[in-house]
Amino acid sequence: MIGRLKGTLLHKQAPSLLLDVNGVGYELEAPMTTFYDLPAVGSEVVLHTHFVVREDAQLLYGFARDDERRLFRALIKISGVGPKLALAILSGMSAEEFAGCVQSGDSAALTRLPGVGKKTAERLLVEMRDRVKEWQGIAPPAAAGIAPGKSLPDATREAVSALIALGYKPPEASRMVNAVAGEGLASEEIIRAALRAAAP
Repeated sequence: MIGRLKGTLLHKQAPSLLLDVNGVGYELEAPMTTFYDLPAVGSEVVLHTHFVVREDAQLLYGFARDDERRLFRALIKISGVGPKLALAILSGMSAEEFAGCVQSGDSAALTRLPGVGKKTAERLLVEMRDRVKEWQGIAPPAAAGIAPGKSLPDATREAVSALIALGYKPPEASRMVNAVAGEGLASEEIIRAALRAAAP
């Protein structure tokens, strides 16, 4: 129903963002791979979107790249994988990295993602093996290009909140952030460093 939005970025606090499109504010949720590529608040941005209608809510998800959206759509078709878990997977690895895990049968890498147990990882490997071709041949994403942010007093708190929203338990999220947080880092940079440090 809503496949693409182009507008002004009004607010971003992972995993949520607010986009102004001709005076209408759209609330979206996005994976960290998209947050890494977002420009500064007040800048224009284009997002590929996926609209979900539930009995209790209407949710809009945004993605910087179309291959991320295609992977998200493929993931939520798998039994036991909902939008929240799909976002967590995309936040922990890119579409290319996920394809590599599927091709190599690396279930261990998948189980390190929040919310992905052994059985879910095995199901992902089996059901995504044929679909992984959708992401083959796609160039790796460019560097995020996020300029070093000014010192934000609440950057650490925002980073912890984002990791909790992605499925990490509060103590684990705090530990991950404290291990990488540095003076002058923006919340997106702290989150990226924390997820990379948690990876093998």
